[in-house]
Amino acid sequence: MTVYRGFDQETLDTEYRARGTVPSAVFEAAVARYASDSARARESLECREDIRYGQTADEVVDVFPAGGGAPVLFYIHGGYWRMLSQKESAFMAECFAGLGAAVVTVNYSLAPAASLDVIVAQCRRALAWTRAEAESFGGDPERIFVTGSSAGGHLTGAMISGGWHRELGVPEDIVKGACAISGIFDLEPIRLSEVNEWAGLDAAAARRNSPIHHLPEAGCPLVVSYGGNETSEFKRQTDDYAAAWRARGFSAEHVDMAEANHFDIVFDYQNPEGRLTRAVRGLMGL
Repeated sequence: MTVYRGFDQETLDTEYRARGTVPSAVFEAAVARYASDSARARESLECREDIRYGQTADEVVDVFPAGGGAPVLFYIHGGYWRMLSQKESAFMAECFAGLGAAVVTVNYSLAPAASLDVIVAQCRRALAWTRAEAESFGGDPERIFVTGSSAGGHLTGAMISGGWHRELGVPEDIVKGACAISGIFDLEPIRLSEVNEWAGLDAAAARRNSPIHHLPEAGCPLVVSYGGNETSEFKRQTDDYAAAWRARGFSAEHVDMAEANHFDIVFDYQNPEGRLTRAVRGLMGL
């Protein structure tokens, strides 16, 4: 039986099973490196840990300050909305601090205990907090740039979506540029796949939290990318989102990372001359 875009249930589940694109050992090594390299960054750089941006224990950020008036890199971690935290998400901090940027790594509540509505709202509150407090850690509130991978790619899309800014009292152009890596921008197939066991979406929630259905009136420059061995659906999702962005007259650049996979692609951010790093440096004027 066809479930979505000509896929039967087994094929759809496989298309959205990101972990299935690499051997278990590769996935486990990447996650271990996220943690170890992030711990090294906290040890080697000034880091203000577990600063609250909201009322719950999960609503915290780690901040790597800059010298003053610096652009801010706001990083949202992946983990398919159900694993990891800001503690595994600072592996790029040494690189970007060396380039002159402040870095904010964001924590949010995890599924299935938290819904996608809650997770998106938390990340938006963290973004509003970052703008309000940027000067306190050497950041420029008018130069905030958002990036993330996998679930963080989806959440990056949610940060640059339209229609939420007035509620939090922030300008619609709070984000001056974004890089969404290996993201999901239409959650309808997530609702229909095995991922919904923890995402818990109904049709309305899937549409409400799908960035492709909430394009802004004025979009920031966007960079997108994905690994070469990712599934056809992860690639299509990104390509469709970038095409929709361009159709609105906004800039969307695709960075080819054919040699990377879903889990190691973000390590490019540790290299000042990496292709993704150079693209984000261009956004940030570094």
